[in-house]
Parts: sequence; structure tokens; C-alpha cells
Amino acid sequence: MDDDNEVVAMKESKRRERQSELENSEVDIGLCGWLLVGISILLMLVTLPLSIWMCIKIVKEYERAIIFRLGRILRGGAKGPGLFFILPCTDSFINVDMRTITFDIPPQEVLTKDSVTVSVDGVVYYRVQNATLAVANITNADAATRLLAQTTLRNVLGTKNLAEILSDREEIAHSMQSTLDDATDDWGIKVERVEIKDVKLPLQLQRAMAAEAEASREARAKVIAAEGEMKASRALKEASLVIAESPSALQLRYLQTLNTIAAEKNSTIIFPLPLEMMQGFIKH
Repeated sequence: MDDDNEVVAMKESKRRERQSELENSEVDIGLCGWLLVGISILLMLVTLPLSIWMCIKIVKEYERAIIFRLGRILRGGAKGPGLFFILPCTDSFINVDMRTITFDIPPQEVLTKDSVTVSVDGVVYYRVQNATLAVANITNADAATRLLAQTTLRNVLGTKNLAEILSDREEIAHSMQSTLDDATDDWGIKVERVEIKDVKLPLQLQRAMAAEAEASREARAKVIAAEGEMKASRALKEASLVIAESPSALQLRYLQTLNTIAAEKNSTIIFPLPLEMMQGFIKH
């Protein structure tokens, strides 16, 4: 845990250093740059109050604005939400959406560790944590995160067996989140959550797994039936021993059987006779 905290602290320190370098670059615009800024301010003052509408900008609560003055990021980093001012000739700005963004990972054909081809898709939740790094360090943070998520999904699942993919989705999602979060840290992106949506198996593999499951269920059913017959035979054996102790018990059992048959309203009743009576007729 201490090592993990140290790694996180080092990454945070590097990110802050990079952000500070980007935000404090205004001092390097040079003499010509300051001259152009002065001319822009003079033109703005001359054209007041019309120029004020070109200088006032508004960003929403969930947005931040990165202002570039002569191509360099202004001191102070992202602006907003609310009002901010720019110089019409020398300044430009880019709006960055700070809300959580969701996108689906298209189905990826993955060869598992046990050489089974499966199609897996998922969903990723991320947000821009640092607007300055998201603008200055990468061309298109959204597209880069999407491509990286597809590659990470294939790489992570390639080290898993089919059984692990089907049963350990939560662990796989956590591993993907950690990998994506580490990779996008320099871009100012925070990956909040990754989920595996569906795992599609080839049709032949589905049939084979279904046949295997059916055979396993039939085997368990036969074992259960055999155990039931064994228990029933033991119960019959114990019942026969009890009846053998008293001959009248067998006659009572006959009468109980007749009562059960008569309750079903049958037209034919079979009355069992003791074998001792039949042997007497056979001898004569």
C-alpha cells in the first residue's frame, strides 16, 4: 500500500509540474509579443463599446476555457465557469467539457489464453480531470481514450482463459480501469469505471458447452436416482423385517392396500392371497 501511495504521489507531482510549466509560459512571449498585446489593447479601447462584445465570453458550469495568447497558455490555467475576458486579436480559447463521458467499446475479437476466439464488448466512463493537460498534451483526448480502451481490452483478455473471462468480469474490469487510468494520466483524463457488457461465444462452442452441460446434468440425475433406489431398497428391507416379526401385520397391510384401491372408485379390485393358502390348493 505504501508503494502504491508513493507511485500515485509521484504521478501527481509530475502532472502538477507539467501543468505549472504550461500555465507559466506567458513570460516567454518576448518583446514583439508584448508589442502586439499592447496594440490589441489599444484597438479594444478605441473601438469601445463595440469591442466589449468580442472580449466577453461565457462558459457553462460544466465547462472550462483554456485561453491561448499568441499561442501560449495564459497564467492561471483554465477559466470558468462564468464570465472571462479575452483580447480580440491576440487571444483564442478552447472549451473543455468536464462532465463524465460514456462510450461503448465495439465488440472485439479476442483470442484467449486457451486458444478460444470470443467477441467481447464493454463500456467506459471517464472525465477530464485537468483541462490544461487535455488540450496541450494530446490532439483529441476522446478519440485517443476510445482507441486505447479497445487495445487494452484485447491485451487484458488475451491473458485470460475462457472460464476466467466468463466468471471474473469484475476483476477484468478493475484491471482495465487501472491500466487505462495510468495511460491517460498524462492527458488529464480520469477513467472512473469500466464494465464488461457481453461475451459472445462461437456457435459451435455454444453447442459443445450445451452438450457438455446436458451430459453432466444427466450423469447427476442418474447418480441421484441410483441413490434414491438404494435408500428405498434399504427402507423396504427394514419394513420386511418389521412385518416378518408379526404375521398379522401382513394381513393388515393387505387390508390397507384394498382400502386405498377402493378409494379410487375402480370397477376391478385385485385381492392378494397369502402364498400359504395357495400352496394348500396346489398340494391337493
